[in-house]
Amino acid sequence: MKRPAVNRILLALAGLVLLGGGLLILAGGLDLYRRWHLTPPDGWPLTTPHTVLLSTADRTRWTDQGWWWPVVIAALAVIILLALWWLLAQIRRTRPGNIPIGIPPADGVELRDHALADAVAADARQLPGVQHARVQLDGRTRHPEVRITLTLAPDSEPAPVLQALCHGPLERARHSTGWTQLPTQARLQITPHKPHRAE
Repeated sequence: MKRPAVNRILLALAGLVLLGGGLLILAGGLDLYRRWHLTPPDGWPLTTPHTVLLSTADRTRWTDQGWWWPVVIAALAVIILLALWWLLAQIRRTRPGNIPIGIPPADGVELRDHALADAVAADARQLPGVQHARVQLDGRTRHPEVRITLTLAPDSEPAPVLQALCHGPLERARHSTGWTQLPTQARLQITPHKPHRAE
C-alpha cells in the first residue's frame, strides 16, 4: 500500500475517533440525553454533565499491582516510537534530487529531477491528442521512476497516445540521460466535456 493511502487511512481513523469522542463528551456535557429523552446503552460513559469518563475506582484499579506501571510505560513508549517512525517517514525524501547522468555516471554531471520532469512534460504536451501533461520523478537517485498524468482531448484514443509517449518523450529522456531503462507509470484522463446528442 502506498504511503499517501496509508496517511489518508490513518488520518481518517484518527478523525473518526476524535469526532466520536468529541460528540460523546458534548452530548454528556450539554445533557442532551435528558433534554431529547434519549436512553443511552447500559454502561455508556458521560451521560450527564456530572459524570466522569473514568471513576476513581477505574483509575486506581491496578495501580497497586507490580506489573501495572511497567506495562503503561512500555505501551506509551511503543506509541511514541510508532509516532516518531511515522513522522520520519513523512519527512524522508522520496524524490531523487540530483540524478547522475550516464551508465556509468559521468563524473560531476548531474541533472535536477525538476528539470527532467519539466522536459518530459513539455515534450508530452506536444503529442497529438494530449491537452495537458504533469510529470513527477520519484524513487532513489540511482533508480528514478516517472509518474506521468496525461489529460487527453475528448476525441483522442489512449492506445496511440501511449505508444507515442513511449517512443517519443520517454525514449528521448532515456537516450539523453544514457539510462537503459526508465520505469514509468502513466495515468490517462479525459478532459470533461458536455455529452453529445446522438441524431
